[in-house]
Amino acid sequence: MINRIIDAISMALNDEFNPNSKNNYKIYDEEVNQGLKTPCFFINALNPSENLFRGNRYKEINQFCIQFIPDKSNNQKKYTCNEIREKLFSCLEYITIKENDGESEYNSLIRGNKMHGEYVDGTLNFFVNYDMFVKKKEIETDKMDSCEYNSTIMEG
Repeated sequence: MINRIIDAISMALNDEFNPNSKNNYKIYDEEVNQGLKTPCFFINALNPSENLFRGNRYKEINQFCIQFIPDKSNNQKKYTCNEIREKLFSCLEYITIKENDGESEYNSLIRGNKMHGEYVDGTLNFFVNYDMFVKKKEIETDKMDSCEYNSTIMEG
């Protein structure tokens, strides 16, 4: 699920910041050791977790950090990061995930929550959670056919 959310975030960023396939902003989901091109975005999953809710339903908590690094020659980095932050609030509020139930493929819309951004050392760190409930397949177990039960009452 994490990789599908990362793909959906990447598509939302691309639609918002690279219209008409201009590729002004690079979008990375892996570390870049050489050849970093700015301005760019990095998508990082932060400590995803899963908790049993009830039966075979689980709550997944998926926190992400989207880092924006402005162009090195930009003299107004803070101003640019503030503009980007405003756009991130709107473009990451709802993202579309591609789902597959084994028979067909369809799109699911999920909503981001707990969104906030921080400007640190010339970089914007934007945090968003995509929390959801998932239903897992139940494990088939043998059922008991019958049970014999004898009881007596003791007088005392």
